[in-house]
Order: sequence, then structure tokens, then C-alpha cells
Amino acid sequence: MGSSSIYAHIDFISVAALTLSLEFLICVCGSSASGLKPCDFPAIFNFGDSNSDTGGLSAAFSPPPPPYGQTFFKRSSGRFSDGRLIIDFIAEGLGIPYLHAYLDAVAPNFSTGANFATASSTIVPLRHVLPLGDFSPFSLNVQHSQFIRLKNDSSIIGQVGGLFKDLLPKEEYYSRALYTIDIGQNDIGAGLYESKSIQEIRASIPIIVSNFSANVKSLYEEGGRSFWIHNTGPIGCLPYTFVPFPVASSQIDSAGCAIPYNDLSQYFNKKLKESVVQLRKDLPLAAITYVDMYSIKYTLISRASKFGFKKPLVVCCGYGGQYNFNTQIKCGGTGEINDTKVFVGSCRNPSKKINWDGTHYT
Repeated sequence: MGSSSIYAHIDFISVAALTLSLEFLICVCGSSASGLKPCDFPAIFNFGDSNSDTGGLSAAFSPPPPPYGQTFFKRSSGRFSDGRLIIDFIAEGLGIPYLHAYLDAVAPNFSTGANFATASSTIVPLRHVLPLGDFSPFSLNVQHSQFIRLKNDSSIIGQVGGLFKDLLPKEEYYSRALYTIDIGQNDIGAGLYESKSIQEIRASIPIIVSNFSANVKSLYEEGGRSFWIHNTGPIGCLPYTFVPFPVASSQIDSAGCAIPYNDLSQYFNKKLKESVVQLRKDLPLAAITYVDMYSIKYTLISRASKFGFKKPLVVCCGYGGQYNFNTQIKCGGTGEINDTKVFVGSCRNPSKKINWDGTHYT
């Protein structure tokens, strides 16, 4: 179902614009009042990048510092935002606790699913990864391998019993769970930071999407049947791309976004949607929902005033310049500006901003 189906069910307001996937999920599943079978997902298994990371990269390396997490959790929660993420709202809507990161060793409970997403993750593995590079070593392939291990451990411990049995998903949950996937933005961003041309990045996208499709098929072979797939948002509307990689004024659209970079997002989404269409043919028992996050996010930015926002491209937690963003001094960090030590903190009211730190949304 495309964006027109989403908009038919949703009354746009400033907060709802970023939680449409939850509302759409309710519409797709139906309710007992409508005569349709209500959703009955006992677990969620999530795969992705920082858009849905609830603590994975934080557990593996270091947590994002305050003021990350200030709005809802009142502390740094491992999420790269000031509050909850869309995956949190989906879990709330299904009556499932917030997902623990698979990599989190501190009191994890995976009985209702697990989150394999980590910030800076890509679909295709990269060479320049943390701790020496900028991107996550936990690519989609690795996240899939972690899922396989959890599934196997669940089966073994389920048979043996013991202390950890109640902390792992029941064996039947793997076929009844909702599999959510939100990844791809960093594959495009990595190309820019590797100084690849637009043409080179575009040429790599079919291979990236093919890798994505192969992982979905593997999850299906492991019993997955219900898939919830987000396409990627308008990367050309994020300061982390258009500030360090500016484009000509003729390549800026009416919303202030970089057209060449958004064209890459749209091409990625075109190939992703084609792959979903093919997956529906190849996986006859699967229910695959393709969610048009690009349209949702671009509408939020391009029509910001309608939703009560001003200057939609200006960062809340940042420092300096037209967009309050500096690649050298990031949110929660400190740096020297004109011999003065500067701390990069939050704006006074994040609810009035769309962009949190130059890369992520409030």
C-alpha cells in the first residue's frame, strides 16, 4: 500500500506526522469492531539503523551523551533522538514492551522480541567501521546472523528450561512475530562520505537492494511471515549531508532540500518497492507492508508551517551556521570556538523542531 493509503486514514497534526506508521499499522490490522481479525503479534524483531536503534550501538561502544533522551526518558536511553522512536510507538500500539537491544548485556528481556538495529548500520558491509571508522560493523547481514543465534538459543533453552527460559521468545513466536526493517539511509550517506559521485552511488543501489531482499528471504526461511518495511527518508533534507556536501543553488528545491541527494533516496525507494513486489510473489505465505516514510517525512518538512514548525531544516541540538550544525562539534559534545570552550546542548523546546541533531528527527 502506498502513501495515498496512509494519508486516507490519518489526520495530519505535528506529532502524528512522525508516528504514521503506528496509525497505519492499526488500519492494516483492523479491529474487532470492524469485523476484521485484530493484530496478534506476540513479539517484534527489528532490524535497522539509528532510526530504530534502542540501544545497540550504545551497548557495543558508547551511549549518546545528554541531552539525548531528555524529552521522554529523562536520560540517555541509547536512542539517537531526544525521545521515543517510531519502533517505540509501534511496540506501544501492540501492547509490547520497548524492545531491548540484542547487544545489551544489562538485564535484557527478549521474551517479546529483540532489536538488532544499531546506529550507523548499512545493508551492505563496509570497511571503515567503528571503532576506527564512522559506520557500524553490524550490517544487516550481521544483524540477521544475530537473529539466527537468538532463535537457536531460544530453541535449546526452551527444551532444557532453567533460569533464562522466560527471558527468551517462545518457539512459536518466531512465526507469529512482526518483523520490522528500517535501513538503507546510511548506504547512501556512506557513498557521499567516501567521495563517490552521484552516478557511482546510484549504480550501487541495485546491489544494495538485492542484499536487502536476500535477508528478507532468509528471515522468511526461518519462519518469519509478517514484514513491516520502511523505505528511506529524504536524505537531501538532512544537514549532515547538505552542509558538508553543498550543492548549487539551482539544485535546492522549494523546501530547501538538496535535490540530487533526495533523487538518490527516491531511486533507492523505487528499487526497494520493486523488490517488495517481487518478494510478495516469491514468498506466498508472507504479508509484506511497504511504508512510504519518504512521503511522510518530506511532507512534514515541506509543509512544516501547517504542522506548527518553523525553520524545519534548522537543528535543535547543534552549533553554528545557518542550520545550527557543525560536523566537528556534535550534539552533546564540546569543542573550541575562537578559543572558547563550547558545549553543544539542546534548544529550549525540541517539540518545536523537526530535526534533532542534523541526522535524526526529534
